[in-house]
Parts: sequence; structure tokens; C-alpha cells
Amino acid sequence: MDSLLTEIDHVAIAVHDLEAAISWYRDVFGATVEHREVVESDGVDEALLRVADSFIQLLTPTRDDSPVAKYLERRGEGLHHVGYRVADCAVALDAVKASGGRVIDDAPRPGSRGTIVAFVHPKTSFGTLIELVQDPRVV
Repeated sequence: MDSLLTEIDHVAIAVHDLEAAISWYRDVFGATVEHREVVESDGVDEALLRVADSFIQLLTPTRDDSPVAKYLERRGEGLHHVGYRVADCAVALDAVKASGGRVIDDAPRPGSRGTIVAFVHPKTSFGTLIELVQDPRVV
């Protein structure tokens, strides 16, 4: 069987102060923001910093009831999830469901920068929240 995961899309880090985190990555590593977006549906402001063919995704909540706000309250700043690129988000999500795995999204949905995404529950994936990321611009 060929792997449904094609690349690491991003590593997401939850932070309290997005501007401070962006400045730190710029000052220490010379990393710059390639994409910035508020994702209203998830209640986050994100900044993507390119690292080779992947990204560091810095996330901060835009409202108190967002999953990232709850994460920060419970666990503090740090690694939030790993995003894996897939050719077809629906196929990858169905593979998780077929294996008996728990999912957060029952169907793929729009993500940032025009992607299609779905989240896999960390209880299924050994304690790591996984985001499946399909980029329709990459064929």
C-alpha cells in the first residue's frame, strides 16, 4: 500500500502572543511570515513561516471558546498539532474511520490558504492531534 501521507505540511505551535512569536522566529532564525490569516471557523490567527517545503504555523486564539484558547488554558504554549499533506483529504479521512479511528471532522472542510482539511483525534494517533491537509493548488 502506498502512503496516503505525502509530506509534512506544518508543525503548529500555540502561542499567547503571536507578534512576539513571529519576532522571535525572525530575530533568532531569520524566518519570515509567508502567509497570515485569521481563520474565523477555528477562532485563530495564524502565521505561516516557511521551512524548506513545510511550515511552522504559529497560532493564537481570536476568541475564548476556540480549541486553541482551551489548549493554551489547559497546557500552555507549545506544540499543538502536526499537519500532514495528503493527495485526497476525503480518502485519508476515510482510511482513519475504516481503521476504527476517532476523527474531529466527519468530512473535509475548508482550511487556511485555500486548503481542504480534516482533523484526527489525538486518542487515535498516540496523543498527537493530526491535521490532514490537501492543497488543491498542488497537483
